[in-house]
Amino acid sequence: MADTIYIVLADDDADDRSFFEDAFNSTQLRYNLKMFNDGEELMNYLKAPETVLPSIVFLDLNMPRKNGIECLKEIRENQNLKNLSVAIYSTSSNSEDIHDTFVLGANIYITKPNNFKELVRVLHKVVTVNWQFHTANLNKETFLMTI
Repeated sequence: MADTIYIVLADDDADDRSFFEDAFNSTQLRYNLKMFNDGEELMNYLKAPETVLPSIVFLDLNMPRKNGIECLKEIRENQNLKNLSVAIYSTSSNSEDIHDTFVLGANIYITKPNNFKELVRVLHKVVTVNWQFHTANLNKETFLMTI
């Protein structure tokens, strides 16, 4: 299925992972979702030679073993992974977190919405954006997806 969007999520909160999956089920998009409990599991998966790289990686910032910032750095420094689209998906709206992930090369920053309809809307928008165009015009205003 060529038009299937391949999505990866790394988030240590089981409820957030479930909420995320339920939201994608409501988007009417064709997708394949793989989820990880922490950044170390994610990076082991992404670096495995047999892995088919995803269309987009959603990264929570605060995870055990390897956090989202560490994962983002590792992705951008790895020749095979550096061009992945990375969406930071966090409860934090801290301006320092937003600035740091922007500087480190994330494609977009999403503050996790509490409202299910908003999450569905945001996820649909994020996975259907033309990342080449979006990244070419990336600035701090377009980086932070506001709800």
